[in-house]
Amino acid sequence: MSKGVLVDLTKCIGCGSCSVACKMWNALPYSQTSQQQGSNLDADTWTVINRAEVKKDNEPAWRFIKYQCLHCDEPACASACFSKALKKTKEGPVVYDVSLCVGCRYCMLACPFNVPKYEWDKAFPEVRKCQMCANRVYNGDSPACVSVCPAGALTYGEHKTILAMAREKINGDGGYVKHIFGEKEAGGTSWLYISDIPFENLGFRTNVTTKPLPEYTESILGLTPAVGLSWGALLTGMYVYNRRRNEIAKEKEKPGNK
Repeated sequence: MSKGVLVDLTKCIGCGSCSVACKMWNALPYSQTSQQQGSNLDADTWTVINRAEVKKDNEPAWRFIKYQCLHCDEPACASACFSKALKKTKEGPVVYDVSLCVGCRYCMLACPFNVPKYEWDKAFPEVRKCQMCANRVYNGDSPACVSVCPAGALTYGEHKTILAMAREKINGDGGYVKHIFGEKEAGGTSWLYISDIPFENLGFRTNVTTKPLPEYTESILGLTPAVGLSWGALLTGMYVYNRRRNEIAKEKEKPGNK
């Protein structure tokens, strides 16, 4: 049975416990910048908490937004991956098998939420992203981030159950906007969000199609492995070139080098 997580943004206090738990469970390196609000996802940071300054009843207010892979019901990243390194499991998580990855980065191009990240500085790089603690989910436990939330902002359960819960909440008297983000976006996702502030005011990408993206990516990105490897080599070459150019510029700026 497919699982999911409901995120109630009216309850999130921005404590960052979820991001710390993610680091610890997945043995990800810790850095001060990765824990700062307003940081972005990267190869070693799979969930972040961002703060939005908004208006509520014409008064200034803050809302904290947990962000990670949404684990689409029909993931574009998996459909674009011709080596089958990414796949959607029946339990819900979209997982990654490094042994199958050829480094083409089509998944990064295909994802409508800009989630997968690449280890550009590694000799043997991987694509990295939240995998919804798939091993925990498989064994009947909730993802690590959900298990430590002190405010009850994260609810884990069967997808149909949390979706029904979300509908009940937004149709009640809690002041929620009448929109469940993730119910229809990109064909639906395993992570669902409810809020009392319009999602477009919180930095969510609200112009995502409701059509499952594999219907697009399979025709557009269904190219040969040879083309994929060439594209990967081009991206790597561009990255190395730009990094070297920046290093030379920094050397020129040092005293005595002008």
